[in-house]
Amino acid sequence: MSQLKVHNSYTRQKEVFNPITAGHVGMYVCGPTVSGESHLGHARPTITFDFIYRYLLHLGYKVRYVRNITDAGHFEEEGREAEDKISKKAVLEKLEPMELVQKYTNLFHWAMRQFNNLNPSIEPTATGHIVEQIEMIRKIIQEGYAYEVNGSVYFDVKKYAAHYPYGKLSGRVLDDLLETTRDLDGQDEKHNRQDFALWKAAPPEHIMRWQSPWGEGFPGWHIECSAMSTKYLGAQFDIHGGGMDLQFPHHESEIAQSTICNHEVPARYWLHNNMITLNGKKMGKSYGNQIRLTEMFTGSHPLLQQAYSPMTIRFFILQTHYRSTLDFSNEALQAAEKGLKRLWEAYDLLKKMGADEVENSSATAADPAIDDQVRKLLNELDEFMNDDFNTAKVLANLFELVPIINSLKGGQIRRDALSPATLQLMKRYFTDYLENILGLKGESAGDDQKLSGVMELLIDIRRDARSRKDYSTSDKIRNQLQQLGIVLKDEKDGGMSYTLA
Repeated sequence: MSQLKVHNSYTRQKEVFNPITAGHVGMYVCGPTVSGESHLGHARPTITFDFIYRYLLHLGYKVRYVRNITDAGHFEEEGREAEDKISKKAVLEKLEPMELVQKYTNLFHWAMRQFNNLNPSIEPTATGHIVEQIEMIRKIIQEGYAYEVNGSVYFDVKKYAAHYPYGKLSGRVLDDLLETTRDLDGQDEKHNRQDFALWKAAPPEHIMRWQSPWGEGFPGWHIECSAMSTKYLGAQFDIHGGGMDLQFPHHESEIAQSTICNHEVPARYWLHNNMITLNGKKMGKSYGNQIRLTEMFTGSHPLLQQAYSPMTIRFFILQTHYRSTLDFSNEALQAAEKGLKRLWEAYDLLKKMGADEVENSSATAADPAIDDQVRKLLNELDEFMNDDFNTAKVLANLFELVPIINSLKGGQIRRDALSPATLQLMKRYFTDYLENILGLKGESAGDDQKLSGVMELLIDIRRDARSRKDYSTSDKIRNQLQQLGIVLKDEKDGGMSYTLA
């Protein structure tokens, strides 16, 4: 079996994966900012690093998978005015910030269960690690790479870049950044426009605030991940993951902070998934083109022609290599729905095939050519996954096996064409890859306690309402949804909309 190779964004090369400690992997992945409901764009990183986590476990590694929850922080995104999204949204929804955080954290966890994602080993929150962030900021100041102004603390990017390769991860050049960065409100107290906040002084109206050596305030966005990854994985760990849009400024800032504090780049391998786009544009809240996951599951968004199950969406994402752009369309999702159904039906047939179905009990294959073809397709699965987790090629091979399985069952290929050993090997590989590594499951598999059951019922109600032109929804269904934080509203034209309670 070949060695696992991963594409390291930091070196821009595919490298053999050698963990720091043999048999153990430390992996940190940037999690959601729980200021709103998760959308389709959030599905890709969570599913990507879920199958990476699953494959590392399959290889026998003991993995500590840390994925954070951002529930506070001063966000500085490229070309946009910085803001505290949690505090801002709490005011809009007239909720306590932690009430808002809990609401959207619960909804995020529900979505992860629908996608059959495994739970991370540790899921720390920014607000739960204020002490660690303050201590890291103090150390950066002591090292001479941060400065305090009016109760706020900023990282000195220009000084850092004079001694370290700032921009190596993202490919940015500091001089170019200084030329192209536009002036934004509140940046006049910085020494340089490209400096970023480690700590922000809280104005009187700001809700979320903590005591610090520099006065009452709240942390910057980037410092939380440096503090939490260091605490749970050490000064240097194996894998840091996230979406490609986080390379700059977030991950670049993490590298700078951690390098000053710990005197080494925090992660050996940086893995980044590409974006889901809509008509060629990144999907996200900032662009106003996101489709919420509950809308995906119910089909209640104007861009959707139908509802799509969580497994269809997962399969849609798995069909493309994680570093390639994935463009959303109803046609692509409908094709994924049909493809998953075809693949799973073949898997169900395969599971029912036993040694007793082979006409000849001989250990040899009656058709060596077909037997060799099946073994070749199966053996390539490991090669593809070891080549930077190429799920697209894995699925292509599994689809090549589908007509063979169907023909064995239908009699077009003799039942003894494959040796019993090859048949058992095919069963094992299908189970290992479809269920354990790719994390797929049959559409009939479900947990009645999950929201998916209510969502499916909601879809049926909407279809029925359209057929009989009665657009009301029963109180029972409304109560079920409200317990899960969803307030349903029937529209006069037969549509449905909802708000989160």
